[in-house]
Amino acid sequence: MGEDGERYAVVTGANKGIGLEIVRQLASAGIKVVLTARNEERGLQALQTLQASGLSHLVLFHQLDVADATSAASLAHFIKSKFGKLDILVNNAGISGTGIKNTDLFQGVLQNRLANLGVSKDDRERAITQTYELAEECLKINYYGAKIVVESLMPLLQLSDSPRIVNVSSTLGILENFPKGSWAKRVLSDVDNLSEEKVDEILNKFLRYFQEGSLESNGWPTSAYSVSKAAMNGYTRILAKKYPSFCINSVCPGYVKTDITANTGILTVEEGAASPVRLALLPNGSPSGLFYYRTDVASF
Repeated sequence: MGEDGERYAVVTGANKGIGLEIVRQLASAGIKVVLTARNEERGLQALQTLQASGLSHLVLFHQLDVADATSAASLAHFIKSKFGKLDILVNNAGISGTGIKNTDLFQGVLQNRLANLGVSKDDRERAITQTYELAEECLKINYYGAKIVVESLMPLLQLSDSPRIVNVSSTLGILENFPKGSWAKRVLSDVDNLSEEKVDEILNKFLRYFQEGSLESNGWPTSAYSVSKAAMNGYTRILAKKYPSFCINSVCPGYVKTDITANTGILTVEEGAASPVRLALLPNGSPSGLFYYRTDVASF
């Protein structure tokens, strides 16, 4: 069991990129961190890279497939027996839901989308490939995976005197990016009546229209990644309302050089990880239920 005063964190999808750097920065702040990854071998390799920083005494590895409830329950059991509570959960695990055909074109498409500029269908199709299976997996990991982890670890977070949940999101999920008059945009904007059931309904409809090839004609974004992050932002608000004593926020770390951006980003992983870490370490009484673009509060 953990000693009094010690704080414990879990970071999902932490074997590389922003996730690994979040682990390093939290451990540097004296927090005991459980580094999790779906692939055990990669997770243990990531742990070794931290030994060079002299932080290995503060970091442990546990395998976690976020989309698997049994795997999440196994992690919860491990934390309970090892520490008896959890203070910080950073939901970082995520996939793009696309395959990249042309890196240069992809960079242009991504930059235009981040700047909320239009992207032609032709450019999009030449830059990336998105199948129904990829779209389904994207929602399964980015949204439902985060939800499975939250539900498994919630009893341990409730034992903390400063519980924090940080959902790593993206400006690609902001509602401004949804077409005008979109039904999903309307539902996600209605904070007072937003529920997990409504988010499920949105994701089910998205997949149905995706399969039919009728997303655009029904007023939907065509990117599963954007929809998964809009759902994550909605879930952040639902959770913050449900657990008023917690501090629960989502954050876009910015356009970071990582695998998910095909290393086309302009920020380093250190710069990208700094904003989720700042939210993880906010003092008690800090605002909850917000979306941040790096360090600034932004609109959902």
